[in-house]
Amino acid sequence: MLNWNNIIGFINRGNPVPDKRIEKTDEEWAEQLTPEQFYVTRKHGTERSFSNDLCRSFDPGLYSCVCCGTLLFDASEKFESGTGWPSFTQPIKQNSIKYIKDISFGMIRVETQCNTCDAHLGHVFPDGPEPSGLRYCMNGEALVKKNHK
Repeated sequence: MLNWNNIIGFINRGNPVPDKRIEKTDEEWAEQLTPEQFYVTRKHGTERSFSNDLCRSFDPGLYSCVCCGTLLFDASEKFESGTGWPSFTQPIKQNSIKYIKDISFGMIRVETQCNTCDAHLGHVFPDGPEPSGLRYCMNGEALVKKNHK
């Protein structure tokens, strides 16, 4: 189970190696994604809070990257954070997420990206529920939910 010390370690010593890499041009991504998905994932945008239906969905399922399909989160790790964005306590695999120090907007935060394709997902914070204490605050536009079969 990852905790905040692990996240800081990834920022300082390097991220886990992904299972595979996918790289495309902005033009190729733009052809594949909706304008909002492209803005969030490729231009590091943020959707409005409470604007995505995935905030209110707590049914079983798996969440993958909207860009490349890499599995990122299991609904069993999802919780209601009250922030207006889908929130999780752990990624599905340690190497599915990349962590980057983000000093934009006069704050120090930790940006999360898909470790396969570098899609901007959101940020992770050390104020989540125990036992991990992590809150992966994700943009719903960056995720696709797949229901369990």
